[in-house]
Amino acid sequence: MISSFTQRRRFSDLSEQEVLALAISSEEDDGRIYRSYAQMLREEYPASATVFDEMAVEEDGHRQALITLHRLRFGAVIPLIRREHVAGFYARRPVWLTQNLSLETIRSEASGMESQAEKFYLAAAARTTDAATRKLLGDLAAAEAGHEKSAEGLEAKHLSGDARAQEDAGERRQFILTWVQPGLAGLMDGSVSTLAPIFATAFATHNTHQTFLVGTAAAVGAGISMGFTEAAHDDGVLSGRGSPWKRGLASGMMTAFGGLGHALPYLLPDFWTATIVAMVVVFFELWAIAWIQNRYMETPFLRAALQVVLGGALVFAAGALIGGG
Repeated sequence: MISSFTQRRRFSDLSEQEVLALAISSEEDDGRIYRSYAQMLREEYPASATVFDEMAVEEDGHRQALITLHRLRFGAVIPLIRREHVAGFYARRPVWLTQNLSLETIRSEASGMESQAEKFYLAAAARTTDAATRKLLGDLAAAEAGHEKSAEGLEAKHLSGDARAQEDAGERRQFILTWVQPGLAGLMDGSVSTLAPIFATAFATHNTHQTFLVGTAAAVGAGISMGFTEAAHDDGVLSGRGSPWKRGLASGMMTAFGGLGHALPYLLPDFWTATIVAMVVVFFELWAIAWIQNRYMETPFLRAALQVVLGGALVFAAGALIGGG
């Protein structure tokens, strides 16, 4: 890693031919990235995929123009130099890291790609004293600014208000199906179902350490069970609910989080202090469940709060009665 870093050249040490070659390879890379975006989005967001297809074509055109300029100034042999060969040159996120990005994030990434390149060339031009190099870098900055304007025009052309709203609604629906619903089910299960064993143990033993151990075991066990159940019962192919591992992760983690929320206060040594803190935590957990139901599931807040509070109160009462008896 260290040797690879030390072998990278500084941008200020590149010749004009190498700067032009770097621009050519960068345009080629960006065109590939846009085509990857289009391929990822084509099935669910065809309008946005069309935008990225045409942006890739734009990059191809700029690359060809740069190659023509290189032929005129330096000949047909283009030096092999890429972003990773130059210290301080702007980087691109690897394509495999974009697989799980949201639609809006991908759009933002594409806009950032163009403005980032423009800013870099402008900064580089400001640092050089050679007139020819300054002109070349300024021309490249202007080209990148033109790319950004072209991207905005392509988006306006293909993404009408209805098309964009439709794609955004589809993305929100997928987010709810893959993350919110499993996570909400897990939070409800972890927060409510663990109330009985935790408070039954608390009132039966008045021992905070034992209560903490029981609560932690119940929360972790429930999280593992809910996570594997969610991941195993539906592969998401027919239901369209998304990756089973994402849903399982959301469900399992939120289940464990919900249970641990009112188990952790029993790390406090005083029984009544720990119990009061745990009750306060339960209140916020139930409020969070009602808020999520209202925010994402469009359940009226009062109805959601009544259902959650009533259910939680019944389970708490059962645990307290069993433990107190």
